[in-house]
Amino acid sequence: MSTTPSPAPSADPPGPVPLDGTREPTVADLAGSAAALAAGQLATADGTPAGPERAATVPGPGRAVVTTVPGRRATVALGDVLPVPASVRPEPGADFALTVDTVIHAGPAARAEADRLAALLRPATGLPLPVTVDPAAPAADTITLALVDPGLGPEGYRLDVTPTGVRLTAATPAGLGHGVQTLRQLLPAGVESPAPVDGPWVLPGGTIADRPRFGYRGAMLDVARHFFGVDEVLRVVDHLARYKLNHLHLHLTDDQGWRIAVESWPRLTEVGGATQVGGGPGGWYTRDDYRRIVRYAAERHVTVVPEIDLPGHTNAALTAYGQLAPDGVTPSPYTGTEVGFSYLDPDRELTYSFVADVLGEIAALTPGPYLHIGGDEAFKVPADAYARFVDRVQPIVAGTGKTVLGWHQIAPAAHSPGRVLQYWGTTAADPAVADAVRRGARLLMSPADRTYLDMRYTPESRIGHDWAGAIDVRRAYDWDPAGYLDDVPAEAVLGLAAPLWTEYVTSRAEIEYMLLPRLPALAELGWSPRDTHDWEAFRRRLAAQGPRWETAGTGYHRSPEVPWPVAAVPAPRVPES
Repeated sequence: MSTTPSPAPSADPPGPVPLDGTREPTVADLAGSAAALAAGQLATADGTPAGPERAATVPGPGRAVVTTVPGRRATVALGDVLPVPASVRPEPGADFALTVDTVIHAGPAARAEADRLAALLRPATGLPLPVTVDPAAPAADTITLALVDPGLGPEGYRLDVTPTGVRLTAATPAGLGHGVQTLRQLLPAGVESPAPVDGPWVLPGGTIADRPRFGYRGAMLDVARHFFGVDEVLRVVDHLARYKLNHLHLHLTDDQGWRIAVESWPRLTEVGGATQVGGGPGGWYTRDDYRRIVRYAAERHVTVVPEIDLPGHTNAALTAYGQLAPDGVTPSPYTGTEVGFSYLDPDRELTYSFVADVLGEIAALTPGPYLHIGGDEAFKVPADAYARFVDRVQPIVAGTGKTVLGWHQIAPAAHSPGRVLQYWGTTAADPAVADAVRRGARLLMSPADRTYLDMRYTPESRIGHDWAGAIDVRRAYDWDPAGYLDDVPAEAVLGLAAPLWTEYVTSRAEIEYMLLPRLPALAELGWSPRDTHDWEAFRRRLAAQGPRWETAGTGYHRSPEVPWPVAAVPAPRVPES
């Protein structure tokens, strides 16, 4: 988890982080780059064209008018998506062009995914793309989504592109959803524009058969150190879904703030939720807020995993209910960044009544299978008392119908059926974790020196921690989750998750700067077969995501490791007649 952070450089305090790391982009910056990028006006850093077709941007009154070279040839190769698909069979000459006559057809059970595809494509293309469930819909000029099992597991999908139509099949809506994200990336970068731009909108011909390597692929957002509202969380969900990540872990409680309403203990938010790092106003989610996040995520096939961190990291709870403090004295609110000083008393029955009430309410609001109990950095709790605490809390979780998930410090406790340990260490040897695996535990891999998205990209980065070292894009990509820990069989690894702690992350722009471009690197490790992992191929495909982010107005770190395209000089304005 988080550990005692190093301070940010005093001469360069955290602030909004832009696309290039020097300033926050203005609306005009983003609008201008969106127009150029949507038009295909790109070159790589060495000045060579980024694609086979070029275009010109002609500014008009109040907006950018984009004119492209006409054609029906795809500008994206079939395998140039993130994460890289398991199987790609291109078919030269079999490209499919979207037109004003294109229809999206789906069976009733696939209607929601068809509607989502249409909603993704309509703003930029300006095409009507009507959705129909009529079985008599014409087969030509049609994108068909069908719940037909292609034999690729519960999240796999098959995508067939021919000159006359596109067919996407999967055994489940989740598989269709992942296929929709692949189809989206096979169109030019302009598809991310929020306003219509010219095409052509051409998909490359061939077949993709795809399925994930790991069942759990996720990221974590710490909303306790700095609070982020519902809309900001939903935007993170969108980033996860785009790259086929399927779990969002919300770190809901810590010393600096309690962020989820609990009806039986209302002061947890009324008092404990009113602070954050640096002394800001804090905030919290009502039950309806939380339901909205869960529902939005589920529609995009992302499971919310709530964390109530116990028995340490509890100062916010103790400020609300002093009787929970070991000495019965209400502590002052905490707005710093140290860790390990607060805890619930493992030897008081009131502690377990509190835990049962809180976990029971959170479990009732959460349809997903996991309930995260934290368990890290309880430095002031003796080892035997800590073990007794975990031994009592794990059955409480099981009693709610959920599976225990906790940081790997809970490893020495008695085994709870199905429990999952989230490993955030930085060494390949951990005998306690290996022993827990032998007793039946599974692992979620989050080694801090590979997956912690709050770490700086380089020692010179403006924001972030450095206690686990700098994590550039290649370091995030070049490792194997199934082979990281000694004496742990690959089959015990459920997947991986990338935590973003927010001691120094204060805004949506900073969230996205820290997520991108490392999140797609970790997503590829979680989704794609091990034998497809290749840094040189990955960084080329990653570079193509930059124009998409810029077109959508999304900030990111322009890592020097990646050959990002750059906008070409715009064509001169056409004189008005």
